[in-house]
Amino acid sequence: MTTPEVSIVPVTLPRTERTDPPAYLQKYLERESRGGKPHEVGESEEGISSTPLYLRRFRDRRSGATALEAPIPRWEGRDLGATAAYAQITKTKEIVPETKEEAAPAILTQVHIIRHGETQGYSTESGLTPLGSWQVHRRGFDISKSVKDGERIHIVCADTSRAWQTAEGIRKGLLDGLTMWNRTAEVSGITAMEEFRNFQVWTPEGLRDVTGAFRLYKKEMEKYERVAMGDRPTWLVEIDRFWCTQQGGADPITFWTQVPMLNFEPPSATVRRFWAGIQRVQQEHPGDRFVVSTHSGPIRVFAISAFGYDPGEPYNTEEVIVRLVEGNSAFISYRNRVQGVRVPDLDHLPDWWAGLSGRALPTTLRQEETK
Repeated sequence: MTTPEVSIVPVTLPRTERTDPPAYLQKYLERESRGGKPHEVGESEEGISSTPLYLRRFRDRRSGATALEAPIPRWEGRDLGATAAYAQITKTKEIVPETKEEAAPAILTQVHIIRHGETQGYSTESGLTPLGSWQVHRRGFDISKSVKDGERIHIVCADTSRAWQTAEGIRKGLLDGLTMWNRTAEVSGITAMEEFRNFQVWTPEGLRDVTGAFRLYKKEMEKYERVAMGDRPTWLVEIDRFWCTQQGGADPITFWTQVPMLNFEPPSATVRRFWAGIQRVQQEHPGDRFVVSTHSGPIRVFAISAFGYDPGEPYNTEEVIVRLVEGNSAFISYRNRVQGVRVPDLDHLPDWWAGLSGRALPTTLRQEETK
């Protein structure tokens, strides 16, 4: 059996090299052959000028020719509400407001809540360091940049040494800045407000600032360590946990916000107290600006309440700005984020502490407990 012969037919592949230049190169060569000029009539084969419009306008301005006027629209813009004022407020906005007032609501009261400057320590009621004094002066100087002529500014603070010195430094920096910008504004003296104090802790000697209670805590702890007097009271255990958290390198404010403690002022009560102070200053001095120097713990939980998450511990002289606007609303700014909130109606919020110690249990609850 013989194998049939297989004939191999050569396959001719298509040619891949180009014999003509690309279209863009072809047009370029055509323009070069005409000396870089379009067709004699000034138009391309499609009847449209081959020179870009921006280049033609540039050549007209260089040659001194009169620029062409913009074509007159075929419709009357005023009939559709397209006035000059409407075009101005909608120039760079995606959401078109009806009026200019709606685009920027009027600010009724602006409150700067500022943490104190760098302090000498938290074990005693000490003041600011030289760096802290520079920080607070700089913060006041920065605030002065946004102050307008005739504006009234009130300086308030918590009743601690570091908060009071912070208020003094901010006031000096504010006055220096107003002098430099040649602006006239009324700056009040310094007033301590109870609403903006630091969170409190209960001790046998009464309510104390958590820093103010440190010396009593150390004195009592030394007694128990030396004499072994027995079980420590709850307030001493909780303060010990708080300060040991800081000594271990962790954040005691985070510990306060996350661990319920019976002898410490709750974070929610601190937020409510701050809102009470903000509403008080608005009612007493409507339209004025307030600068509040206080502590990091209340500032932090106030921001947590507004944003719904923990934005972090404020640095020295870092601020949270509260802008109260019409409609019982406010805009809270902190670390490049702005959150719109409703100003809480404190009269309709539950008061968990009013008469709690002497209040009798409900009848149904007493019956259930006796069963």
